[in-house]
Amino acid sequence: MTQNLEISLLRAFITIADQGSMTAAGHALHLTQGAISQRIARLESVSGPLFFREHRDVRLTPLGERLLGHARRLLDLHDGLLAEMNAGTLQGKVRLGAPQDLVGTHLGSILKSFAQAHPQVELVLVCAASPELLRILKQGKIDIALVEELPGSSRGECLAVDRLVWVGAKGGTAYRKRPLPISMVVETCAFRRPVLEALRKHELSWRTMFESGSHDATVATVRSDLAVTAFLASTVPPELDILPPQSGLPTLPGFSVNLHLSTRQSAPAVMELAQHLRNGLMRYRTALPSAV
Repeated sequence: MTQNLEISLLRAFITIADQGSMTAAGHALHLTQGAISQRIARLESVSGPLFFREHRDVRLTPLGERLLGHARRLLDLHDGLLAEMNAGTLQGKVRLGAPQDLVGTHLGSILKSFAQAHPQVELVLVCAASPELLRILKQGKIDIALVEELPGSSRGECLAVDRLVWVGAKGGTAYRKRPLPISMVVETCAFRRPVLEALRKHELSWRTMFESGSHDATVATVRSDLAVTAFLASTVPPELDILPPQSGLPTLPGFSVNLHLSTRQSAPAVMELAQHLRNGLMRYRTALPSAV
């Protein structure tokens, strides 16, 4: 008798492989850990063991590693076909808030894909620092917020984790100056407090050399070797360098990129964009450096 693979089982398999645990996968898919476990059990009844269980974490078996690529391709084909079938059926307005560094790196291709799949949806992008995004989300001024937060400090859905790193000009010397000249995008930047706490713990003197509301202006200041700054490792512009540990600057914490949805409404267009963001940023997880 012909067997059919359920897409929901493959989606659970891929999400567990990407997230590294059943619990994290459950959060990503809005399922209980029991529901996730049941889906994997059903899939493994056909395929055989896909994961080694190690306490709360899991890792792929050789069979799981072999099947993961095939599963990704099949899921991409399914989601692409579904998007084509639904093209033009979604309408409305979606207001997305995101920090400037994510807009300039990871979000371009994701938003382009969404706009092509749903041309009748009006997409509005609001750029602001993470604390400001949470505030206006609560006020109902945006529908979705991508927010950079310390891991474990948020009730948002974690889509990726990245390292916060020191950044300077290529071949620059600003990192040697004391007090250390620092350029921050805005005073409300989510990175500001962890950066300054790290400097205080290591008793390094510092001064704010430049603050503006512009990510591009901060990049220009650092590129000119007037100051250093702190960015997520995956968002560092190619014309700047990540400063190595031997630069003498303290290690900075990892940061989560979290998805927050407005509690006021859950329009289909909003939920569809949220899924696009999940799928798009999940693919970046394999390319992101591990948080430290």
